[in-house]
Amino acid sequence: MKRIGVTGHRDIPPDAFEEIRDRLRALLLGHEGSLEALSSLATGADQLFADIALDCGAALTVVIPSGDYETGFADAAELARYRGLKRRASQEIALGYPHSTDEAYYAAGAYIADNCDRLVAVWDGLPARGLGGTGDIVQYARSLGRPVTVIWRDGSRRA
Repeated sequence: MKRIGVTGHRDIPPDAFEEIRDRLRALLLGHEGSLEALSSLATGADQLFADIALDCGAALTVVIPSGDYETGFADAAELARYRGLKRRASQEIALGYPHSTDEAYYAAGAYIADNCDRLVAVWDGLPARGLGGTGDIVQYARSLGRPVTVIWRDGSRRA
C-alpha cells in the first residue's frame, strides 16, 4: 500500500484554490493500487486533501494532535467538516497531548512524515509562522530523505 501524507496551510488564497484542488486530485488519481492518505484534518489543505483522497478511493488515516483538538476550529461549519471527514476515516491515531500546542502540531506533522512514503505540501515556500507549521514539517520530512511534492500556485500569497 502506498502512503501519502499531507501538510499545508490553513488559509488557501481564493485565487489558488481551484489549481491546488486540481493538482491534488491529479496526484492522488495517479496512483495504481491501494492508497492510504494521512492527514490531521486541520482546516484548509489537510481537509481538502482528505476529501479528495476519499473521493479517489483512498483509505484515510487521521492523526489527532491533542485531546482538545476540536476546540481549535473557528466555527461550527469547520468543526462539522472535520467531524464528517473523521467519521469516514479507516483509522485514527490519537497523540498523547492533552492540549493543542505548537508541540502537539509539530508531533502530528512529524508522525505523518515518519509514516508516509511521500509527503504532499500545500506550501508557499515560506518559513513556518510557528513551530509545527508547514515549512517545519517539509524540512523535517526532507531531513528523513522523504520525497516531498510541493503544490502551490505561482504568485499566490497567503493572508
